[in-house]
Amino acid sequence: MHRASLHVRRHRYYERFTANSFATSAIFAADVTTGEDPIVRQAAIDALGDMNGTAVVIDPSNGRILAMVNQKLALSPGAEPCSTIKLSVALAALSEGLVTRDTPVRLDGFRMNMTEAIAKSNNLYFEELGRELGFERVRQYATQFGLGELAGYNIQGEQLGVYPDQPIAESEGGVARMCSFGQGVSMTPLQLGAFVAAIANGGTLYYLQHPTSPAEIVAFQPKVKRTLDIARYVPDLQDGMAGAVEYGTARRLRANFSELPVFGKTGTCSDKGTRFGWFASYSETPQGNLVTVFFLEGGRPTFGPRAAELTGEFYKNLWDRNYFADKGQQTTAMAPSSAPAPSGSIQ
Repeated sequence: MHRASLHVRRHRYYERFTANSFATSAIFAADVTTGEDPIVRQAAIDALGDMNGTAVVIDPSNGRILAMVNQKLALSPGAEPCSTIKLSVALAALSEGLVTRDTPVRLDGFRMNMTEAIAKSNNLYFEELGRELGFERVRQYATQFGLGELAGYNIQGEQLGVYPDQPIAESEGGVARMCSFGQGVSMTPLQLGAFVAAIANGGTLYYLQHPTSPAEIVAFQPKVKRTLDIARYVPDLQDGMAGAVEYGTARRLRANFSELPVFGKTGTCSDKGTRFGWFASYSETPQGNLVTVFFLEGGRPTFGPRAAELTGEFYKNLWDRNYFADKGQQTTAMAPSSAPAPSGSIQ
């Protein structure tokens, strides 16, 4: 007896990318840098290397842009936010009392809480939150957090990312897909940076400012756009953002830098042959926090974990240049003198 054998040929789908992940020219040569922190800027340039992308670094205590490398891309109309949109959806769900960070959400065959879902960027979890919230509430919070409006204050050349008035079609995933990948949304690096800065400082959404002359540096004053009622939910969000760096989608950051706490969220998606890689983060230092947005455009080598890896290189560059220690010394030197401490106290 001859047994017929069945040979199954398996086909794998590989997306075709036409964009280049690597810069073919000096992408930051035309940047206006007079008002930037030169140490922060050089650390970002060195971290980006030859990758095609932009890096924006913000002081979350006042909204000042300390460095904006490749300003043409940073000020562009933006791109699909990919999984970074999950931060907005998470805060919406927390604010509405839909879940806490520990609430197990039943998914297809398993349960997951918010901390795990942010750390591992689980799409099913955020699709479920999106369906529960509905488009109107999702959009209400997104626009409150600054999506769909200019993030900067009189920043020349800044273009507008758009949050749509209607959800995408159900055939394309509807509000669920918008809440897991940000499909149908256009977000700029400045919009994401301003939002993450508000998370880092406990709820103050500043207009971002980019001084371009010595006079503007001297005259700099923070400008508050609005105050967000999110302070009580930041610890819930922060757990997942810490998990992303420690064991989740952003763990490549720790290969380069582990000296200070960093909280972040990756994003990877593609559109019409171009792949996007996002990583937004904030650090905690005794001398004050920094917010970073690394946004990459290109082909297969471009993705969120790579943006996280470059962010680790950025922080390492600052650490190796004693930036955090020097910043602390500058802050101490500029602080007003105080009365002598009581005997036995520690200053």
